[in-house]
Amino acid sequence: MRDRPDDFDEELLRPALNDWGIKAATLDYAPVGFGDFHWIATGGGRRWFVTVADVRRRTYDELRLAMETAAALREEAGLGFVVAPLRAADGSTLRRLDAHRYAMSVFPYEEATGGDFGDELPPAERGHVIDLLAELHATPPPLSTPDRPPALNGRAALERALADTTLPWLGGPYSEPAQDLIVQYAGPLRSRLAEFDRLAGRPGEPVLTHGEPHPGNLLRAGERRLLIDWDTVGMAVPERDLWLVARDDDDLARYTKATGRAVDHELLALYRLRWALDDVAEFVEWFRSPHGRTADAEQSWDALTGTLEQLTR
Repeated sequence: MRDRPDDFDEELLRPALNDWGIKAATLDYAPVGFGDFHWIATGGGRRWFVTVADVRRRTYDELRLAMETAAALREEAGLGFVVAPLRAADGSTLRRLDAHRYAMSVFPYEEATGGDFGDELPPAERGHVIDLLAELHATPPPLSTPDRPPALNGRAALERALADTTLPWLGGPYSEPAQDLIVQYAGPLRSRLAEFDRLAGRPGEPVLTHGEPHPGNLLRAGERRLLIDWDTVGMAVPERDLWLVARDDDDLARYTKATGRAVDHELLALYRLRWALDDVAEFVEWFRSPHGRTADAEQSWDALTGTLEQLTR
């Protein structure tokens, strides 16, 4: 996130880092990504990447299983492209920082170049990622791997917003404009929800998936390619990953040649639609809740308007 969490005391990180044997001389906030909060810890000539997650957005146990799965993929399956959380002295990969809201993981600091979500990868770079996904999808899942059914995480909130368009949204400066947008796009949103339900019943064989292998989660370290943000790892059909990477028939053919699996175009459409609807639901929840006119709120507003336009094409 670009904005620091208002109600979080970053000094909580120092004693927690001791559990990893890290004596942090400095903690610098890193305004990157969307959803979690990040710091770079420095001490003894080394650096670590520290992630703080708001576990109200997903349960603590769900996040713990994802972190355990990523660690097992690196340690036991030997997948070198997995940037996995480091284990604390007691073997855990996730630590609560308070009773209800925040939890922390620690990652190695990689000297690498990252991308952004909307970047368009050239064909050769897409080939690198498809090869990584083919290897991941062929890997036996660790016991900790969660199932990831193609449900819409925020569907209930979105349907409430569509059903009740009279009570005003009072969360902040974007509330009223956001409500007006949802009213304007109510018909197309209901149509796309019905389309999602039709596609979600399509069968497919689950494999071990990353969940969000877009350019913003890809690091380039010389000839190496690394995938970060494994909090969405889980069992699902391959198309859950492929829709974010493949752009043409050559990309799909490369994947099929590597895995022997044919790609289902309707499942690609399912996960493309799911991503857009989940985004709308998350932004609706954001703008119905207390918020200010911040960089993150502005980014969310731009994303909401763009996603709604995309859903009507």
